[in-house]
Amino acid sequence: MQGLSVVIVGGGAGFGALLAQMAVASGASALGIIDINAQAAEAALAPARIAGIPASFAACDIRTAEAAHAAFAKVAADLGRVDTLVNSAAIYPRKPILEITDADWDASNAINVKGTYHMMVAAIRHMQGLEPVGKVRGRIVNITSVDAFKAHPQNAHYAATKAAVVSLTKSMAHAVAPDGILVNSVAPAGMATEKAREAGFLGELATASPLGRGGEPAEMAEWVLMAGGPKNTYMTGENIIVSGGYIYA
Repeated sequence: MQGLSVVIVGGGAGFGALLAQMAVASGASALGIIDINAQAAEAALAPARIAGIPASFAACDIRTAEAAHAAFAKVAADLGRVDTLVNSAAIYPRKPILEITDADWDASNAINVKGTYHMMVAAIRHMQGLEPVGKVRGRIVNITSVDAFKAHPQNAHYAATKAAVVSLTKSMAHAVAPDGILVNSVAPAGMATEKAREAGFLGELATASPLGRGGEPAEMAEWVLMAGGPKNTYMTGENIIVSGGYIYA
């Protein structure tokens, strides 16, 4: 992320907060966080403040275009410009496939699909007005999941939303390619997080991967930084699967 102003949606905790930390460590010139939790969003800016680079946050429920666009506009105004947007906000509500309610569908779609779309539109409108750096005006990276490519009867509505984001990424990439804006997605497999350890999932992750272990969050994050970083000048419309061989696609 050397020299780029980066905004992470859902960056207040978990994988999003790790992305924020790693973006600063890799040389980001500014950092913005958009998250529904204002306290978490502000706390996630600590690496940027320690590094002495511009930092901004906005508390936002991304389910409506008005709120999402206002949050992005606030952070972009504070930072001056946004070179890279990472969409990491999502919900993961497990429920057997025959028990998914209308409310479950609506909640998953509203955040995982519509929210991602709203943030992309806000970022693209901003990036279209930027002077390009080389041949690129901006980069967007959406976090998807390997669940988009496999049967998932215990969480079908989540898997369906992530498949939708893969499709949306391709459509948006094609639409804005003439503007020099690159749109890609990264699909991690199960990660060896502290929550996974506490829940006893590490054995399951190890069994699922030919490598014999779940991926560390930082290993997944490296691919997000690559897709959203200055070395990516040509790849767009791609979904990068990082699964340790869990699936091949």
